[in-house]
Amino acid sequence: MMQKVTLNVAGKELTLETGRIAKQANGSVFAQYAGSAVIATVCSSSVSVEGLDYVPLTVDYNEKYYAAGKIPGGFIKRESRPKDKEILVSRLIDRPMRPLFEKSFGREIQLIPTTLSTDQVNPPDILAIIASSAAVHISDIPFNGPVAGVRVCQVDGQLVVNPTYEQIEKSTMEIVVAGTKNGITMVEGGAKEVSEDLMIEALDKAHAMIKEFCSLQDKLRELAGKEKLPLTTLSYSLENGETIRSGAYPKLEKACFLPAKHERREGIKAVRKEYEEQYATQLEDEKQKKLFDVLFEDMQYEILRTSILNNGKRVDGRGLEDIRDITCEVDILQRTHGSALFTRGETQALCVTTLGTVFDEQIFDDIEGDKRENFMLHYNFPPYSVGEVGRTGTGRREIGHGHLALRSLKAMIPSKEEFPYTVRVVSEIMESNGSSSMASVCGGTLAMLHAGVPMKKPVAGIAMGLITEGNAGPNDRFAVLSDILGEEDHLGDMDFKVAGTADGITGFQMDIKIAGVSPAIMQKALDQAKRGRLHILSIMNKCLDKPADQISEYAPKILSLRIDIDKIGALIGPGGKNVKALCEQYSVKINTEDDGTVTIFGKNTKDAENAKVAVLGIASDPEVDRIYNGTVKRIMDFGAFVEILPGKEGLVHISKLSRQRIAQVTDVLKEGQQIPVKLLEIDKQGRLNLSYIDAIEAK
Repeated sequence: MMQKVTLNVAGKELTLETGRIAKQANGSVFAQYAGSAVIATVCSSSVSVEGLDYVPLTVDYNEKYYAAGKIPGGFIKRESRPKDKEILVSRLIDRPMRPLFEKSFGREIQLIPTTLSTDQVNPPDILAIIASSAAVHISDIPFNGPVAGVRVCQVDGQLVVNPTYEQIEKSTMEIVVAGTKNGITMVEGGAKEVSEDLMIEALDKAHAMIKEFCSLQDKLRELAGKEKLPLTTLSYSLENGETIRSGAYPKLEKACFLPAKHERREGIKAVRKEYEEQYATQLEDEKQKKLFDVLFEDMQYEILRTSILNNGKRVDGRGLEDIRDITCEVDILQRTHGSALFTRGETQALCVTTLGTVFDEQIFDDIEGDKRENFMLHYNFPPYSVGEVGRTGTGRREIGHGHLALRSLKAMIPSKEEFPYTVRVVSEIMESNGSSSMASVCGGTLAMLHAGVPMKKPVAGIAMGLITEGNAGPNDRFAVLSDILGEEDHLGDMDFKVAGTADGITGFQMDIKIAGVSPAIMQKALDQAKRGRLHILSIMNKCLDKPADQISEYAPKILSLRIDIDKIGALIGPGGKNVKALCEQYSVKINTEDDGTVTIFGKNTKDAENAKVAVLGIASDPEVDRIYNGTVKRIMDFGAFVEILPGKEGLVHISKLSRQRIAQVTDVLKEGQQIPVKLLEIDKQGRLNLSYIDAIEAK
């Protein structure tokens, strides 16, 4: 039986419907808002695994090209592997929802939100978050939701909830916020140097809307919700658990506070191995081994958190606001256009900048419409960065971390008019122990400055953490940590990354593992992050605080100019004849745009400058008394026709070839010869009369 609930949002109806489409799934919700529509389905496996220590959740957001009335580009005319955007939206859905599933459910869960229609006005990603939560909420899968998402932008100085694509394009801040009725659990976005106070205001506005979206899902569950399936309770317990705990705890406590990451790892491994050998017979049982592992995880969790809350001491001995030692180096690689090595503690990013031309721009073909980007950032996280063996490749983590770093830097990238290069930054993570994405921001800034990219301001980033007591209530203790380690991320309550300049925030990402955080915690975290960011920027500025005076000799030479729009046709010529001739003559590439912008790409400065002179010559009308370097095209009995500009020829009469009488034109000139000529006049019929420059000088 079909059930439907609606909510008016900004003058348009948001509709959540179930019982009409995809009825065989555990839960399905068809969501519509204006011309955008998403179907979200969730299914769980029939077999439950007892004692599972993680949530086997998969989120596969996908967009159909038919949603926008398009056929996929390329040779294969169907949707294929997920695009980066689909992976990023999948992460937006996964991150706030995953902590709300119960590990003890023990079944695989697959969530598939699909965009079926888009009006290319209202982004479907927020609709997908709401529909996904609603599908799980009404299903028989245990879920401590619902959650909802909302986008907030600052447009013309005002905060706008659920903006259109046009408003997003004009905004100075864009964040996606997700959460429950109780609090915010995820934030991600970028901005153009906004203040911490504005960020808090935007989060408050977002949470008010999230509450309404969650209430709408509750109404749908009241109408169509299924009874939840039971959780899998353990039928066994760890034998000798208290004995193992009392003996291992003090040894583990000592190992957890060794100064270096690998020392801590080896120390913890040694304690674990000691008790594995002591209770080897017991641990031959797979169930007992799982509980043994859980006990050690719980002890580390307790040791880390207790030390921070009671003593203000972290596992590497730092105080709550202390930032690890930082070193910055540039000019690491000789043949690249720009390079930098940024090291913070045991996290290290080698960042490389490559400058390209307009022909190197990233082309996006998706349901939002085709677009091009002249700034790219790619992030690589090889297994050796954590001292492990594993597969290499680009996974969801790499795409997500790279996107965060890109958004953090993008606001400070110069416009194409200021710097007509395509810029690609690659961050190779050489070591990792906490916040390699923020190291990529810092290293990316230095690499671009080294390459001569005129960034508006340097950008730095820092990762913050949170340790709370109880449920983070108003009377519970909490500690905000600056520059968190991998252990603090794994065992803490919040991973909170902030990037920006000395004057404001440019990138923002937050994931919370508890029900929510109070405004007081958020304010403290933002203020502390700002102090850390300024400290990191001060160190970066000592290494390099402005762009290099010249770009690398190995980078392409790009010149940009603007001509009258009505001259574009003359520059291009019939069938592209003129522009092709220029490209061949000067060994360059020339790109023209409808607004009259002409960009010349040469392998060296001389070729590019010569091509620029030729383009300006074509774009300007012939001037009387001006001297041109022309090419003899045809020789006649009465004179020679000389091309002074592409497609523009004039006549040098035989009498204008020399001060002395000559019998034949071929006595002085030959076809293909380049000669200096002066434009004497343009007659009433528009014909150009020229004179050989030597003849003028002789008189």
